[in-house]
Amino acid sequence: MNKFLFTVDRFSTFVGTAFSWLIVSLTFLITYEVFARYSLDAPHDWAFDLMLQMYGILFMMAGAYTLSKNNMVRGDVLYGFFPQRVQAGLDLTLYILFFLPGVTALCWAGYTYAREAWAIWEHSGITAEGPPIYHFKTIIPIAGACILVQGIVEMIRCVICLKQGKWPSRIQDVEEVDVEKLKATVQVTDEDIAKLDQYVTHAKGGDK
Repeated sequence: MNKFLFTVDRFSTFVGTAFSWLIVSLTFLITYEVFARYSLDAPHDWAFDLMLQMYGILFMMAGAYTLSKNNMVRGDVLYGFFPQRVQAGLDLTLYILFFLPGVTALCWAGYTYAREAWAIWEHSGITAEGPPIYHFKTIIPIAGACILVQGIVEMIRCVICLKQGKWPSRIQDVEEVDVEKLKATVQVTDEDIAKLDQYVTHAKGGDK
């Protein structure tokens, strides 16, 4: 079972990582458009539409990745104090009541929007001669399907936790820096940091 869970996790990670490069393209596009608008006085009508599409694709395709890392926003006022079995039961209930109907509706509605957009070769109406958006709308059901598959994996994790009393492991990814763990690794204490700070402060004062 863990092999299946990790396979889906790896797929979600790969998709999220691949589409994350859109933020680099978006940065270059915005920079170029600002230069073209204010330095060359030659703005492009299609730039705003393309920026919206790139950001929208990035946002949608990061959903399954975020879910696989258990980084979705939650109201964690009391949740963190619950036993893991209670957390799993609560999560599983919410997945069944809200996640499955909502994401299924997203996939169905997204498929309908994409099919209609391809039927008429839909273009953006935000600007004159806007770029095509049928490919953009196709991302909606694809992103929904990725989130749905990852959500099913998370539901399986909930069931495993209910049986075993603890959350099953998941693939580790980029984490925030744990300062205390970092200090222990490099064998540095708070006193060492305070002494170094005093030394640097004294050295700067001497230079003045």
